[in-house]
Amino acid sequence: MDFVPSLPTLLTFAAASLLLAATPGPDMTLSISRSLAQGRKAALFVVLGTGLGIVVHTMLVAFGISALITASPTAFMVLKTGGAAYLFWLALQAIRHGSTLSVKKIEGAKGTAVSNVATGFWVNILNPKVVIFFMTFLPQFVSANDPSVTGKLLFLGFFFIVLGMPVNAMVVLAADWLAAWLQKNKRFMRALDFSFAGVFSVFAVKIFVTQAR
Repeated sequence: MDFVPSLPTLLTFAAASLLLAATPGPDMTLSISRSLAQGRKAALFVVLGTGLGIVVHTMLVAFGISALITASPTAFMVLKTGGAAYLFWLALQAIRHGSTLSVKKIEGAKGTAVSNVATGFWVNILNPKVVIFFMTFLPQFVSANDPSVTGKLLFLGFFFIVLGMPVNAMVVLAADWLAAWLQKNKRFMRALDFSFAGVFSVFAVKIFVTQAR
């Protein structure tokens, strides 16, 4: 199976993905808010929608990056270096500003399953930060010389969904308790911030060192 990355790459990617899923941000805020306002079932459909949004991002990145490598491997390496710089910037932002978790319970008529899936999907698709992140995060785990780069990017994108959705589902199921606990336990959230910053700083340094050789 040429499309499956090496075990060290897979383990590194899994650790980073799980850390991302556990770090409070827009997706977690949306999931918790919907769970508090409309119930767990509605929020789980929102999680499904965000997962479908990631499928689209994965497809765009996988085929777009493959086309870029074919056109210019040098341009791909420039993108990869720029991506490392962006990840380092995210690390600094995590330390300076911390995780974002703003939960507002908005009452209203419960949406249908389709409308909740659509909400999660469009919020994910239209978020420019998600687009930029996927375009810079996934390429860090592939090489321009790898003939199976498209398959590996697709595999990693879907693996990201497989790892993240259970975490998001658990957040929904524990929304009442989790929202209050996270807002009270600022030290834990800061620990997540520093963990996030550490992991992505390592990614940035790794790619810069690789480029310098």
